[in-house]
Amino acid sequence: MVRSRVSDAVIRRMPRYYRYLVDLEKNGVERISSEKLGRYTGLTASQIRQDFNCFGGFGQQGYGYNVTDLKNTIAGILGLHKHYQVIIVGAGNVGQALANYTNFKDEGFTVAALFDTQSPPVGTFVNGVLVWPVEKMEAFVREHQVDIGIITTPQSVARKIAERMAEAGIKGIWNFAPVDVSLPEQDVCVENLHLSDSLLTLTYHLNEDPAKKE
Repeated sequence: MVRSRVSDAVIRRMPRYYRYLVDLEKNGVERISSEKLGRYTGLTASQIRQDFNCFGGFGQQGYGYNVTDLKNTIAGILGLHKHYQVIIVGAGNVGQALANYTNFKDEGFTVAALFDTQSPPVGTFVNGVLVWPVEKMEAFVREHQVDIGIITTPQSVARKIAERMAEAGIKGIWNFAPVDVSLPEQDVCVENLHLSDSLLTLTYHLNEDPAKKE
């Protein structure tokens, strides 16, 4: 499997498939066709088959997909067979909300520590996890072999925090700060997530000219 040849658009659809397959499995569904999976996900059956073919193709013609097998295969593609140590820098509202998100642990992500510059929250606990002073971040990362760093800091310091994470050995960064961060020179994967983007997309549709929808 050569993942570099798979488009980003395909990769971004895989978590959606996984999420629906988890729900189908919980509801006792054992087998599903690409057509029915398309109705759940809002995608065409052809698109689903093309996406799966990027990873070798799954299922049998005339039978469809075994839900559990497909879920486990996509989990492997997404790396969910591993366990990930995570830190959060920025223990404000967003950082604390992420630390309290129970599904992280269920999917193999353990929040090992939070970091901040203020006291409190430095020295307090969020969902049982200690908030450390940010000056100790690099030492903690090296000692605990942290895989993923989450940034929920103000925009002004996000880039510097990302650089410090990379220098300490973190290879994956999930950035919630309202600025795009990129570290290609340090071979670090960065996912920039702007919370307002989908909201602004919604307001566009709310204000779209009705004539253009016809």
